Amino acid sequence: MKKEQETENNKTEEKKGDMRKEVVSWVRMFVIVIAVVFVLTQFVIINVRVPSGSMENTIMTKDRLIGFRFSYWFDEPQRGDIILFSYPVDEKQTYIKRVIGLPGETVEIRDGKIYIDGSSEPLEEDYLKETWTWENDGYTFKVPEGCYFVLGDNRNDSEDGRFWAQIALNEGKASTPEEAEPYSYVKKDEIKGKAIFKYYSKFAILTNK
Repeated sequence: MKKEQETENNKTEEKKGDMRKEVVSWVRMFVIVIAVVFVLTQFVIINVRVPSGSMENTIMTKDRLIGFRFSYWFDEPQRGDIILFSYPVDEKQTYIKRVIGLPGETVEIRDGKIYIDGSSEPLEEDYLKETWTWENDGYTFKVPEGCYFVLGDNRNDSEDGRFWAQIALNEGKASTPEEAEPYSYVKKDEIKGKAIFKYYSKFAILTNK
């Protein structure tokens, strides 16, 4: 009888031990998953939901997309890339726009066309939503080194580099136009990643053309 009791006790302890091992196994797996997700979201990908129509029709309001954080670790942004970045006037906000002007370039906006470094031929922009009619003339931007000039694809409804200097003045971030001018550009270290594809409401690869 005593041996039978000891056997039962041993079985009970074994079951408890197995349960503890299983719980530890699940906890370990949960911690690993959380760690992997953290590493992916902090260092590899950026997953965003687009709140406005400033990039239509390339990216629609409420679309969800994935960007790669490592895209510019070894390469520089190229004209036409769609980038995710900290909004220069309020770095807590993440914006998405298309790269138009590269470091050191002069970008002129004349009659709804963009001219780079005094070129006689305007930039080809097949991605624009519609004919550009709003705030489409009389702008010149000299892009500082280490910075980029960006615009939305929906030029008639996009708060982009054309306006940020004035917004900085209005919000007291700068006291003179000269102080406000740097807000027109996105610094390289403000870029969070390159938009690669959208997966909702439909899937599409986001190219730079």
